[in-house]
Amino acid sequence: MLKLLDLQNDARSQAAPSSEPIAEMRGITKSYGARRVLDNVGLQLRPAERVALIGPSGSGKTTILRLLIGLDRPDAGDIEIAGRPLWPKGGKRKPGDERQAREVRQCVGMVFQQFNLFPHMTALENVREPIRHVLGEPIRVANERAEELLTQVGLRKHLDQRPAQLSGGQQQRVAIARAIGLRPRIMLFDEITSALDPEVVGEVLQVVRKLTDDHDMAIMMVTHEISFAAAFADRILMFDSGSIVEDGPPQQVLKEPAHQRTRQFLRAIIDREGR
Repeated sequence: MLKLLDLQNDARSQAAPSSEPIAEMRGITKSYGARRVLDNVGLQLRPAERVALIGPSGSGKTTILRLLIGLDRPDAGDIEIAGRPLWPKGGKRKPGDERQAREVRQCVGMVFQQFNLFPHMTALENVREPIRHVLGEPIRVANERAEELLTQVGLRKHLDQRPAQLSGGQQQRVAIARAIGLRPRIMLFDEITSALDPEVVGEVLQVVRKLTDDHDMAIMMVTHEISFAAAFADRILMFDSGSIVEDGPPQQVLKEPAHQRTRQFLRAIIDREGR
């Protein structure tokens, strides 16, 4: 089906991740005003598993990430992270809800489309300060950890530069290093290349691949970079109109999709990239 893609996933020989889910959503419904964004969605993410979310804009992909990290709350349904409910069950909101959500989501990290760096801090400080204040590490340990991570993403020579002095690709690499510095068990990536110039997209995706190979964590990534998803993911979920219409390994979803909507979406990508 998808002739433009190399579907040889060399990222861990497609071994199925084991054990209980590290994250689970059951019966999730979410609306913004009159618009229903998610409709009775259920999914699981297992330890060390890599899942790519694809689909047209507005299909609910980013909302899934926002719900998993607790930035939004579902209208209905349950979310569990590492076996603990993200929100108390039972419907009515309680005064302790936000505190419970903060505690549970400490094992979840997220990198956004925009870099969200502190403009008055250097690259080193942007990575170091969350390690100090969230993990409670002493400044010497946090400094060493930040330097190590920035070196891994190729920014050893830019430790003292502020975001305005860095390119978009460099800023995104700082944001990735900052998120991984908090040692999350789950990492969420939301279209992290969409704000970048085309020539640096591959560079940033390679950084993601290397870091996630080096750091054992589950990954959920919203992306329109289908070739990268094919090589990177254990599973691909195709979203459309607030529902999952396809869920399977890259070879099946991208080469032999079962759903007509998936075939239409992939054909549109081929047509666009072929121009």
